[in-house]
Amino acid sequence: LRVVPPTGTVKSKHGAWSIICDTPPGASSEQCAMMQNVVAADRPEVGLSVVVLKTADRKAQILRVLAPLGVLLPNGLGLKVDGKDIGRAYFVRCFQDGCYAEVILEKQLLETLSHGKSATFIVFQTPEQGIGIPVDLTGFAEGFAALP
Repeated sequence: LRVVPPTGTVKSKHGAWSIICDTPPGASSEQCAMMQNVVAADRPEVGLSVVVLKTADRKAQILRVLAPLGVLLPNGLGLKVDGKDIGRAYFVRCFQDGCYAEVILEKQLLETLSHGKSATFIVFQTPEQGIGIPVDLTGFAEGFAALP
């Protein structure tokens, strides 16, 4: 259930967030993402990688969360910021390293994350049992601004 961080070079740190860059095979330029790896306080085997990146054409920003294999896919990934329910993202695909949920970072969500203190991502192992995983939003706005 461990989440494996991507390879790459840490370019800068912003609060709880790191900007990591590398050049993927076949790519002509370096690609960077802002990320944070977290685990549930009471369930150290349940971890998430939270990644923010800009698409290659710079037209969209994406929030991608990698959850461990074994999470319940139909329930999606819940998100709360400072205790307020923001909604759910659906898992788009699973690989051997885990399952990905992705959402476009619309202006409102970006502002909520930038001004928030802490977020809680909720994964489900059974339909009734959500596991809340805290994500520190300290440095989110600064890191996002520094993301190339």
